[in-house]
Amino acid sequence: MIQAKNKLTLPEFMALPETGIAHELIDGQAVPKMSPKLFHSLIQFALVNLLKEWHQDRGIACQEWAVILKRQGKAWVPIPDVLYISFERLGEDWLQDQACPTAPELAVEIISPGQSFGDLTEKAVDYLQAGVLRVWIVDIHARTITVFYPDAPPQTKRGDATLTDTLLEGLQLTPQQVFQQAGLPE
Repeated sequence: MIQAKNKLTLPEFMALPETGIAHELIDGQAVPKMSPKLFHSLIQFALVNLLKEWHQDRGIACQEWAVILKRQGKAWVPIPDVLYISFERLGEDWLQDQACPTAPELAVEIISPGQSFGDLTEKAVDYLQAGVLRVWIVDIHARTITVFYPDAPPQTKRGDATLTDTLLEGLQLTPQQVFQQAGLPE
């Protein structure tokens, strides 16, 4: 963590020098994001590819892109493992080398060693309260994807259960498909 005597403001955080380690702004502190391990990275890559296949240039799907949000009234800059944002939300001409300036439709978090489903559930709620419309939590060991909604209870999908959503119209994938595309052993 980059310790600051005073809490960092958003402009101060955004002006920090790049150190090769990604940091999230949480409660005024620059908190390092855990470096992904192999399975985590493979899932990220598979999800980005599946989302790109689906969205066909209607937006941006990428991994590890910081997004500027508010949490409990304070600046918050998380780095979702994967995010999707439509050009409708972002603007078709927007292409800048900076953090995503608005809440995406989808933020995906993959449970890493040392994290719990409960930790990421709290983060999912924070995302939803900040305007993100859907949050997926991927559990590599349980081989599940849990979908969080702003107005309905979460749903956990496993195996060949199809993950469809009116928000992500036309997207149809299964957890099994994601894990197979990632090349993870059964």
